[in-house]
Amino acid sequence: MDVTTAIQSRRAIKHFDPDHRMPEHDIDTLLTLARMSPTAFNIQHWRFVLVQDPGLREAIRAVSWMQPQITEASLFLVICADLKAWERQPERYWRNAPADVSEGMLTAIDNYYRGRESVERDEAMRSCGIAAQTLMLAAQDLGYDSCPMDLADFDAVGRLIRLPKDHVIGLFVAIGKAAGAPWPRSGALAHNDVVYKDGF
Repeated sequence: MDVTTAIQSRRAIKHFDPDHRMPEHDIDTLLTLARMSPTAFNIQHWRFVLVQDPGLREAIRAVSWMQPQITEASLFLVICADLKAWERQPERYWRNAPADVSEGMLTAIDNYYRGRESVERDEAMRSCGIAAQTLMLAAQDLGYDSCPMDLADFDAVGRLIRLPKDHVIGLFVAIGKAAGAPWPRSGALAHNDVVYKDGF
């Protein structure tokens, strides 16, 4: 499937076939592609929690507005980010670059993040969103449907998945086979309502 078709055909699916089982090789493909998503300074701070235990899925659903996708989808992911990835052996992210590039990037990483908690969180959320979109378009290409999700008590979800203290949850992504057609597109805003030239 070409990228344009994937973008045009992707929809947020609310009900999935609960009997469909996704092959492990498709899960591996999706996560491999998601890991190719860009991150600032290449720190790759996203962390993907595959929630496979049925009881855990039920518990997450109970604190997430009882959304059916959580228990029906073939693959349910909690996309998180490590807020301190920038200072955990940052030389890893530039180990294959020339020495001068690596040194410059390590200095830039430290200058950009150190003492700036709001920047850490903002970058985490941006990266989670980019990874989620990569996952959903890759899923579309593989013949699956998907849904990006929030509407959750993320503190409660964090306790359920044992989220480390210095990590944050960005969003959920449910992937599987749709059970029925999606709702009609319900009201896209006009081009001129969302696109501005050179400022507002």
